[in-house]
Amino acid sequence: MSKTEKQKMLAGELYHPDAELGADQAATKAWLVRYNAALALPVSQRHALLRERLAHVGKDAVIRPPFFCDYGYNIRLGDNVFLNFNCVILDVVEVTIGDRTQIGPAVQIYAADHPRDAETRRSGVEFGRPVRIGSDVWIGGGAILLPGVTVGDGAVIGAGSVVARDVGAGQTVTGNPARPRQR
Repeated sequence: MSKTEKQKMLAGELYHPDAELGADQAATKAWLVRYNAALALPVSQRHALLRERLAHVGKDAVIRPPFFCDYGYNIRLGDNVFLNFNCVILDVVEVTIGDRTQIGPAVQIYAADHPRDAETRRSGVEFGRPVRIGSDVWIGGGAILLPGVTVGDGAVIGAGSVVARDVGAGQTVTGNPARPRQR
């Protein structure tokens, strides 16, 4: 039995966006309109909205609107996670954010990826690589996390940094590309 395009996407394999995935994205866009209009609502009501779409929403997790994502159902938030205004998560595969992680405004987390070969890219296929962010991480405003990175517990990512490689537990990285900060 062959896999559907959605099954391929979720497995991190090459896939073609099809009608099923288009319908999923349309449903997420409709949800995002509702969520992003909820800025003035109490945090508890926004938390309930998050639980409608995201894979897991931990206790007291907060995302300040506006917020943007591809599907939502691949995003897992731990307890007491905080995302500030204007964050983007391209979640074609799982994006996990651990307990007590703080994410600054305009942070972008990309699990979506594309083939490097131009001919393959022209065919319209895409794929994803999971992004895993540990617990007690602090990510400064405007940082970008690229597909497939893992950020260890207690790490700090400086504002505006571009994270292209894994970040070890307790490590502080800054810059483009993000590198360990020299003491």
